[in-house]
Amino acid sequence: MHSPSAPNSDLPRIDVPSALAPLAARLACQFAYEHVEIESCERLSGGAIQENWLLSASVLVHGEPIEKRWVLRTDAPSTVAVSMGRAQEFAVLQAVHQAGVTVPDPLWLCRDPGILGRDFFLMAALEGTASGFRLTTDKALELARRDLCRELGANLALLHEVKPDHAELDFLHAAAIDPIQRDIDLYRQYLDELPIAHPVIEWGLRWCELNRPDALAPRLIHRDYRTGNYMVDQGRLVGVLDWEFAGWGDPREDLGWFTARCWRFARPDREAGGIGQLDDFLEGYSSVSGLRPTLEELRFWQLMAHVRWALIALQQAQRHLTGQQRSLELALTGRLIPELEYEILSLTGARP
Repeated sequence: MHSPSAPNSDLPRIDVPSALAPLAARLACQFAYEHVEIESCERLSGGAIQENWLLSASVLVHGEPIEKRWVLRTDAPSTVAVSMGRAQEFAVLQAVHQAGVTVPDPLWLCRDPGILGRDFFLMAALEGTASGFRLTTDKALELARRDLCRELGANLALLHEVKPDHAELDFLHAAAIDPIQRDIDLYRQYLDELPIAHPVIEWGLRWCELNRPDALAPRLIHRDYRTGNYMVDQGRLVGVLDWEFAGWGDPREDLGWFTARCWRFARPDREAGGIGQLDDFLEGYSSVSGLRPTLEELRFWQLMAHVRWALIALQQAQRHLTGQQRSLELALTGRLIPELEYEILSLTGARP
């Protein structure tokens, strides 16, 4: 969940291309290469909260040139309070990688301010696409959709095998005794902080409070596991991205977020992230976890997902409107609210 944030004076806009020479020298030292030549540096699309740069390099190993592709991930100029730091995100990436979750290989964390002026980490660049529109419309994926949905479900279940006693993740906030009520209270606080009232979102949040299920034992959850945040190549999952919001929570939250209508892009009829059928996704998940939520449970978590995304959209728009970070992308995010409110009303129906 995002919360409003002021511009961070310690994070001026950076020019990664201007830092390529010292970065190349440091990479040569870090990986024991004889020489590193960074041949290109491209800012990747998306990433309103983090910046991602694709680096293409030629490295010299035992006199032989080898081509390398890395992604450098660092903070955007305007951050949000609940987005973890890069050192913490790198630790999460390492932990889930060790747990067998399909993610980019975490390669190197740099905390030396002499290179970029802030923390950053390097991970392996992946082939394929994360484009939500492309993944939901590409006819070349038609025969692979069933297996891809199962793979996405099974991969999420592997993440949910990570428990709060994980020694390398002790920096995460302690698991709440009642994570559902914690989130409801937090979302209500965020609503109260907005400059104008949003009664439909208030209604959806109250419905969740009145119809909440019992919480499950906390597990590590991604909190943004959705189409657009994973890479697919030739019909196979090659890596889940963007781990900055991970934390301990009810594992069904990730299931509701992935299947929520707001993340189905061009194919709202495909309940599993716009990619395929819900049953295939849930079968993949239950094949590893042994858990299969009821449709009522899933409906609750889909509603929570729409409430949360509506609040994020409003907060992102406020970052633009208040001058914290002028951005057309942030401004347009605020225009999603009517669609999200419509879905909140549809999900609550005539029930109290």
